[in-house]
Amino acid sequence: MGGTTVATDVDSFEDPPADVFAEAAATFGLLASSARLHIMWTLAQGESDVTGLAERVGGALPAVSQHLTKLKLAGLVRSRREGRRMVYFVDDPDIVTVVRLMVGQLTARADATSAPVRALRRTGA
Repeated sequence: MGGTTVATDVDSFEDPPADVFAEAAATFGLLASSARLHIMWTLAQGESDVTGLAERVGGALPAVSQHLTKLKLAGLVRSRREGRRMVYFVDDPDIVTVVRLMVGQLTARADATSAPVRALRRTGA
């Protein structure tokens, strides 16, 4: 997904191959975890080590570390060593765009209506 641009005019494009949809579904599936989505949101704001992420997302260190491992295996997050700690970051601007857009839209919708976002779950959306 890295290095590509987001298509905005779908009428002018043919359907992508089935394997592209499968990869997109797998990525969305991985981001369907609220903990992993929160980690991605946080990393979209800037790089962090696992301790900083655990504090920010309110998760236990081992759980955050496991989520980071899954995100790394999927190619959504990378890391580099700085001394004794690992620093994690998202280097795919398209993934950052998708996460910011979705979370931003839902936040704006919840703010505008004062309705909890949970209502989306009941509708199957």
